[in-house]
Amino acid sequence: MSQALEDGDPLLRASGVTKFYGERTGCLDVSFELWPGEVLAVVGESGSGKTTLLNCLATSLIPTSGVVEYRMRDGRMRDLFRLGEAERRLLLRTDWGFVHQNPAAGLRMAVSAGANVGERLMAVGARNYGAIRRTAGDWLGRVEIAEERIDDSPRAFSGGMRQRLQIARNLVTNPRLIFMDEPTGGLDVSVQARLLDLLRGLVADLGLSVIIVTHDLAVARLLSHRMIVMKDGRVVESGLTDQVLDDPQAPYTQLLVSAILQV
Repeated sequence: MSQALEDGDPLLRASGVTKFYGERTGCLDVSFELWPGEVLAVVGESGSGKTTLLNCLATSLIPTSGVVEYRMRDGRMRDLFRLGEAERRLLLRTDWGFVHQNPAAGLRMAVSAGANVGERLMAVGARNYGAIRRTAGDWLGRVEIAEERIDDSPRAFSGGMRQRLQIARNLVTNPRLIFMDEPTGGLDVSVQARLLDLLRGLVADLGLSVIIVTHDLAVARLLSHRMIVMKDGRVVESGLTDQVLDDPQAPYTQLLVSAILQV
């Protein structure tokens, strides 16, 4: 059943989200709310359950138990796993974006940069070729890719350029919620810094809500308002990002922060 929007309803609400892989725990009893314009970081070491949680929230995985609700554009909170397949596909094409760690997972590598951006516009009904190409070119510029590269294949791009192209492809339809899975992973430090500056600017300019999974606490500090710390599939600490990083309460969080300070 859908629920009429009430004042103060979040954009997304996770309640008791749990995922088991046989006897192994992916994530266990995770609950939180995400508000419009908020960036939430989910941090932890490899195997902590953060990517499992992200995929459950994005409906790529079906949780073993729990509920994920989303505020639709009509203002109603809907259980994502009770949506019809067509409704869920429409969300993925319009209201949501997903930025993968490996940009090849989020791009069509066999078509041009412009076509990668334009395809998402066509998926929401755009049909005028000239307008689609102009919008694609504009978005390449916004992510710092020269517009004359519009007909080049992503295979000719560097890793950082591919990641920026993936961001353009995701943002061109003006989504409200972006999922990011280690978006700076595997990039050189200088490339990471440039990408983070770009992301921070776009998120602020567009008023995006973001759930970002990262093991890098510096990325979490730069981009997020709040954070969740996960270990062995469980949330061990949560709160405002600066508070958690400057005054960690959980022993595991203290270890993560101290490891960064010792580098």
